[in-house]
Amino acid sequence: MRRVHAVVSGDVQGVGFRYAAAEHARELGVAGWVRNLPDGRVEAEVEGESGAVERMIAWLERGPRAARVAAVEVAETPVLHEDAFLIEH
Repeated sequence: MRRVHAVVSGDVQGVGFRYAAAEHARELGVAGWVRNLPDGRVEAEVEGESGAVERMIAWLERGPRAARVAAVEVAETPVLHEDAFLIEH
């Protein structure tokens, strides 16, 4: 299981990027969320099997047909098990 946080910049809002990303994630069988940021970027968090997450990252780098992706910043985030909880100091 793998979880990543991604921020996509470029001409990505107004072209259905968020909707298309959510649809593609469903097709790949990965979970997560996608949202537009006020500065014009798109933020996503994706969790699933490693190969499916890799394919989702590759899709984010291309985007839907009308988008012009400038950069995708990807950071790994920990995957917590159902019986675990996070303790912050």
